[in-house]
Amino acid sequence: MSAKNIAGPNGKKPTTAATNLIAGGAAGMMEALVCHPLDTIKVRMQLSTRARRPGAKKRGFIKTGMEVARKETPLALYKGLGAVTTGIVPKMAIRFTSFEAYKRMLADKETGSVTGKATFLAGLAAGVTEAVAVVTPMEVVKIRLQGQYHSMADPLDVPKYRNAAHALFTVLREEGIGALWRGVSLTALRQGSNQAVNFTAYTEFKEMLQKWQPEYETSPLPSYQTTLIGLVSGAMGPLSNAPIDTIKTRLQKFPSQMGESTMTRIKAITREMFKTEGFHAFYKGITPRIMRVAPGQAVTFTVYEFLKEKLESSNIPYVGGKYEE
Repeated sequence: MSAKNIAGPNGKKPTTAATNLIAGGAAGMMEALVCHPLDTIKVRMQLSTRARRPGAKKRGFIKTGMEVARKETPLALYKGLGAVTTGIVPKMAIRFTSFEAYKRMLADKETGSVTGKATFLAGLAAGVTEAVAVVTPMEVVKIRLQGQYHSMADPLDVPKYRNAAHALFTVLREEGIGALWRGVSLTALRQGSNQAVNFTAYTEFKEMLQKWQPEYETSPLPSYQTTLIGLVSGAMGPLSNAPIDTIKTRLQKFPSQMGESTMTRIKAITREMFKTEGFHAFYKGITPRIMRVAPGQAVTFTVYEFLKEKLESSNIPYVGGKYEE
């Protein structure tokens, strides 16, 4: 893997926190609006225990989505979207800002270059940071809403959690603030591995395309190329950590039992899944997850790169860690 200078081409200054907040937040919001139904289908598949019943047939992601829409109306595919949109701006701002910060910390002190290993570690640390700060509580609320089997067309079918705010209040009242960080270790492991693979692959693909096309070494790649490499890099994470995500979803769906530690529950869930549903259960929802994460990352990187370029109108050279006037 090649080393890359953190100051960027022509000594251009690093991306600011404000740019990451605006560009990253807008990119994440677009991703959520486009891809959320696939996330709901993934959660329903991960929570399904059909394989435990004798003679039950496995249900694919298309049939799962159609059944949710038929029984609970198409709007049910957007259950939990409020929790996602509330947390998406800080999540993306933290992801990109912390990634750049960790990358600078890991850069060569003399040359400012960043190796592939440093990029991987920066992505890992950024994923863990966003998991602890935003993603875990956001997903606990989201999964509680997505896991409810109720029709949104029937006014008499009142769910336990009416919306994101009500779900948050109910969880806090009934289970305490610690419940919002249930599964934080698994979420951090998933987010960390996701972003480590994602940022490393995206950076390598981007550098490769820039070398092949010298005209883009000092300017952004065309949007279709950014979309393509975002799509490919985004698919790599889910393939590497699907079992972690499935166990995490089941852990966050149900309240913990009195005196039961998180590790005890993780072991119990893992044993029960393997015993009653088989090894394939750990990969439930992998198809909609890839279909959601891969295009989601494509949307994220495309929108982020586009808005970042528009926002970075200043071309003040960044030399030796200081801005030149």
